[in-house]
This record gives sequence, C-alpha cells and structure tokens, in this order.
Amino acid sequence: MNKRITEAFAKGKAFIPFVTCGDPSLDVTEKIVYAMDEAGANLRALSGGVTTDKVFDMVEKIRKSTSIPMVFMTYANVVFSYGVERFCKKAAEVGMDGMILPDVPFEEKDEFASVAEKYGLDLISLIAPTSHERISMIAKEAEGFVYCVSSLGVTGMRSQITTDIGAMVQLVKAQKDIPCAVGFGISTPEQAKKMAAQADGVIVGSAIVKLCETYGEDCVPYVGEYVKSMKDAIR
Repeated sequence: MNKRITEAFAKGKAFIPFVTCGDPSLDVTEKIVYAMDEAGANLRALSGGVTTDKVFDMVEKIRKSTSIPMVFMTYANVVFSYGVERFCKKAAEVGMDGMILPDVPFEEKDEFASVAEKYGLDLISLIAPTSHERISMIAKEAEGFVYCVSSLGVTGMRSQITTDIGAMVQLVKAQKDIPCAVGFGISTPEQAKKMAAQADGVIVGSAIVKLCETYGEDCVPYVGEYVKSMKDAIR
C-alpha cells in the first residue's frame, strides 16, 4: 500500500476533496490544491480536463511544495489512449500515489492493476451498496483505501444519504484491514460528520466543482474556507 496514503489515514479521519484539472484553469487548479492542503485536506483526487501531459506537469510542480497524497480519478480511456504502461510510469515519476478508474469493473481491473503495482501506484477500488458477496470479493483485493459509494446513481449533492454505510464498512473490514472513505452526495459539514463517524474518511467532489463554477478565477479562498469547514466537522 502506498506510504503517503497509509500515513494520511493514520492521522485520523481523512477529508478527500476532488477537483477537475483545468477548471477554471490549470493555474487556479494548482492554487486550489495548495489552499486545500493548508485547510487540512488529506488527499487530492485529480481528473484530467485538459491534456494529460499538462496535468502531469502541474502535478510535478505541486509535488515540489507538498507531500499530501494525490490520486488520479479518470476514465480508463484516458489511460488507454496514453498507454497504460506509459501513464503509470509517468504518474509515479511526477509523484502520484494511485488511480481511481470508476468505469473499470472489478473483473477487468487486472490489466491496470498489474502495471500500477509495478510502479508503486495503488489502484483504488469502488464498492456500491449492492450484494454483500460482491463487496466482500472486491474488498479482498483492495489497495490504498476503499471508495464506498454512498448511493446508487450519478454523482452529485444530495439532501440526505440513506445507505447503511456502517454495514458496508463492516463487510470490507471483515475481509481486509484497509481504510474506507465514503463519497457521492456529501456536501455539508453535517453530512460529513455523520459519514465520518461510520468510516475512515469522507470524499467530496460536486460541492467543490460548484464553487469553481460559481466563482471562477476567484474561487481559491472560497474552496479553502469550505474545505476547512468540512475538515473541522470530521475531526
């Protein structure tokens, strides 16, 4: 398991923010990462919205200033088109810690997992509130942390989350001693606090993307303030 990811969860409840690279610009994305780091974010999830090489260049620059764990969340096609071996090698060289490929089912992960492992990257598994057998199967081979999807459907902010997260986490832990972070629909400090009480970390994306959309180039202080409020809620 990647050392930076392990250490992040060892420090207490992890707040895992997601930002889209290049929204509203790569320069602003870089500043957002620094603001999130200062506000207490444990891990950055980066999704390519510009060219892959430009994203790698930005990560290399960020890595010189911060040691927080960073994970790419992107579609398999981005990795395929770049070349799986070439992508993983470059990601490791610039200082990334892992990858989340939401569109790759468990049964098809091996072609990515073996190469990621070769370069010391964790391929993060997602589990949804589906069958107990499937959750147990995925948990056995999980790396880094397990991304527990709080509800079925598309990502976005939700007024309430009704999934039994505690039960999902118990199923994972029964198979492997690995951190579990909950994502999909979490946007308020109250929701974050509730989810963190049942898991090892909280993942937030849509609320941050919304701040970037609302404030554009001026979004950095607003994102920093929001991340601090969420981090304070889960402490």
